[in-house]
Amino acid sequence: MNVRTVLPSLCVLLTAVSFAAIAPAAEVRANADFVRRATWTSPSAEQVRASVFEWLETRQLAADTQTQLEALWSSDQQAEGNDTLLDLVAATLSAAEPQARTLVEICSAPRVRVPLPDVAWLADDATAPFVRNNLRLLYGRWLVQEKLYDEALVQLNSLEPGDVVDPAALLFYQAVVHHRMLDREPGLSVLARLLENEDALPRRYASVARLMQADLEGLKEESLDHIARRMEDIRRRLDLGRAGDKVRAVEDGVIASLDKLIEEMEKQQQQAAAAAARAGGQPGQQPVMPLPDSRPMELKA
Repeated sequence: MNVRTVLPSLCVLLTAVSFAAIAPAAEVRANADFVRRATWTSPSAEQVRASVFEWLETRQLAADTQTQLEALWSSDQQAEGNDTLLDLVAATLSAAEPQARTLVEICSAPRVRVPLPDVAWLADDATAPFVRNNLRLLYGRWLVQEKLYDEALVQLNSLEPGDVVDPAALLFYQAVVHHRMLDREPGLSVLARLLENEDALPRRYASVARLMQADLEGLKEESLDHIARRMEDIRRRLDLGRAGDKVRAVEDGVIASLDKLIEEMEKQQQQAAAAAARAGGQPGQQPVMPLPDSRPMELKA
């Protein structure tokens, strides 16, 4: 066999094999470039612990309190307990800050019918950002659990995932508030952001988030379902003892929507009657199908 004849064919074959090997890798890299990266990540326990003790250095704590907090954040303690990082942070702030202690105690039990606590200090710039942001998340979570969605929105809406130690909880409870208050577009936006890291979410968050997303996508304003949910919101507010201008505004909106829906149904009925009249039938009369010749007619009283 002539080497000069075989060599060009061999070069062509090697080139083809090289491109075949390179193409899948290049395709993977190209596809990876199109994958949207999540806009948020959850901090590790070590990162949160570092932030906690950085803040504790600004406090003058008794030796026994310092020892207690160090034990709380030890790896063994974290492994044994089921507390989330947010709850560990809340316990730490409660031990080191009297105002935080009062708020954490309130958020650890169901609400009784008493006025909500004064938390204006959470919006004060004099309060350390690490303290106010995480306590606002803790307080907002409790408000959502107590169905106080308006108050929860005030605490949660301006927070960003990077502000807190549990960004997944922040986005989840923001989504719950928007879903319960029928804020379709803000709710879908927050849910899309939450599900960017779906694999890293607790299973309950991911499952409920998908249900809320599907529900909001199918929700149409001024539909009977939309009206029914607004009526449910009125009932919730009244159960909470809220009967002010906001509730009356929601009631007026529901009545206006019902009037509009009834008007549309009457218009459709009139159009159907007019169409039947033009076809030569009686208005509102249903067309009668002839009976088959092979079947005797049944007469019923």
